[in-house]
Amino acid sequence: MVSGLSTPEMPTPVNLQHEAASINALTATKSQHVATAIRIDDVSVTFPIGRKGCRTVLENISLDIEEGEFVVLLGETGCGKSTLLRMLLGQDRPTSGSVSIAGSLVQRVDARSSYVPQKYSLFPDRTVLENLTMGPETSKYHIFGRLRPSFRPFRRQVREEALRQLSHMGLQPSDAAKYPHQLSGGMQQRVAIAQALMMKSRVLLMDEAFSALDPATRANLQRLLRSVWSETRPTVVFVTHNTAEALFLGTRVIVLARQNREDHCGSRVVLDMKLPALGMNLRNNGQQFLDLVEHVERFSRGDHHNPSTGFDDSNDLPETLNAFPLDGETL
Repeated sequence: MVSGLSTPEMPTPVNLQHEAASINALTATKSQHVATAIRIDDVSVTFPIGRKGCRTVLENISLDIEEGEFVVLLGETGCGKSTLLRMLLGQDRPTSGSVSIAGSLVQRVDARSSYVPQKYSLFPDRTVLENLTMGPETSKYHIFGRLRPSFRPFRRQVREEALRQLSHMGLQPSDAAKYPHQLSGGMQQRVAIAQALMMKSRVLLMDEAFSALDPATRANLQRLLRSVWSETRPTVVFVTHNTAEALFLGTRVIVLARQNREDHCGSRVVLDMKLPALGMNLRNNGQQFLDLVEHVERFSRGDHHNPSTGFDDSNDLPETLNAFPLDGETL
């Protein structure tokens, strides 16, 4: 079953077949000069289950994510997507293996990564402006440090930046004085994204960040996030269940799935595929988009060894995708 086909419109893409060879050559040249932002090295995660033993959630995950990539993690519920994201954030530790950001091991939550959860992460007793400024202020000045003369100009600078971020998120200056309960769900999530961007972290982690929103608001925020990423190029790792959302947002899709349904088997990377940086949707890509959705969802379901499909691995694409480019021009 093909799901999640509601995606925002994008400008008409270049002719994929005509541009594939030149784009792939350009990508190969660029990759020689791009640094690794995130390295996941042979990570496995096992949880104890009472007296019955243990359950492996992730098994032998190894990934390198380059600076500026927009990586989308896909997979069925319980496959370990959010667990992997929490390890990148530093909230969880792997049972074995290691996770590094910018060449240093992730051992706790730190300023290298910002996080946008599924449910709005705003403090209800603080205004929008206070929510945005709290992170930068507390990270540089502790309580007694705010008595220093340098704090006042710094605070003024942070507030100016917060107002710029609000405007960037499509909110009004008058919204800065409101409390979270006075905002709609979509507005709260815009503030949550601005809150993460205020920290100017190397990596932006987003866990089902749009799943609680209505379709129209979700589509607007997808376009907004794509625009913000194209301008500033943070390294993004975005978890979603929506395949169409993944194809629209990501420059790379990674699918996690179990090799079989038994509890003792952990999820592994079953598909790792780069996408056009222009994004894809049904309106502009038609049958190619539908075929790619089905191709990705088959891997999510664990059907990648199904003989009836004729696909045996991630490189065996449907006929309409044989000229599929590994990358594309930016927005």
